[in-house]
Amino acid sequence: MAEAPAWLTRQAYAHRGLHDGEIPENSLAAFTGAIERGLGIECDLRVSMDGRAIVFHDAELERLTGQAGVLAGMTVGELTARELGKSAEKIPTLRDMLDLVAGRVPLLLELKTDRRESVQKLCRAVRRDVEGYGGEVAVMSFDPRIARWFSSRMPDLPRGLVVTEEDGRTLSGAVKRHLSLWQARPQFLAYDIRDLPSRFATRQSQAGFPLLTWTVRNAAQVDMALDCAAVPILEGAGVAAWERAS
Repeated sequence: MAEAPAWLTRQAYAHRGLHDGEIPENSLAAFTGAIERGLGIECDLRVSMDGRAIVFHDAELERLTGQAGVLAGMTVGELTARELGKSAEKIPTLRDMLDLVAGRVPLLLELKTDRRESVQKLCRAVRRDVEGYGGEVAVMSFDPRIARWFSSRMPDLPRGLVVTEEDGRTLSGAVKRHLSLWQARPQFLAYDIRDLPSRFATRQSQAGFPLLTWTVRNAAQVDMALDCAAVPILEGAGVAAWERAS
């Protein structure tokens, strides 16, 4: 298996961009803010009804737009017309984001899935947009099928497995993590900061898997990330704490 590229752990990442009470998460304004602070960008991707990769975290629109709607049941035109919160920002496509970033900072694309459904439509939508992109970009997901799909179809695209031990600190949880690792064939892990230090994460790191950690929101979590040699995916007060520590 090819190793993850060195750029993956070169710098910290802004979780869903650099957002706050006025700048919405996963918006072009949040991504611009991350670029200006010299941070890489982590964002979430789903797929529209007509097969376009959309930058959005939730399956439903209400929390982020104030309007009802299921993302998977709407077209790209309907989605990109929706405003995020009370801002003038609208839901971006992955292509919008790539055009904005244009290789200036590295990108972590987290693909969000429903385990009951096929991942083909989402993976193909992402592949169409990232093919030919000249910047540094990697994909990752809680769903091991995502990394497995890209390992066989875009083997040069770095791919990771997102891991949490929440509600899974049992023998069956450990078995599930090992099975996910085997199925995914990832090149890196993005681990829940609440679970660090973790014997599973330490073993995989010692085996050569670069370790990233989410979501780092304060100085204590920055210290934990540093202690575990994990690259932080930052939000809120975690950004300033990281800048002080690094």
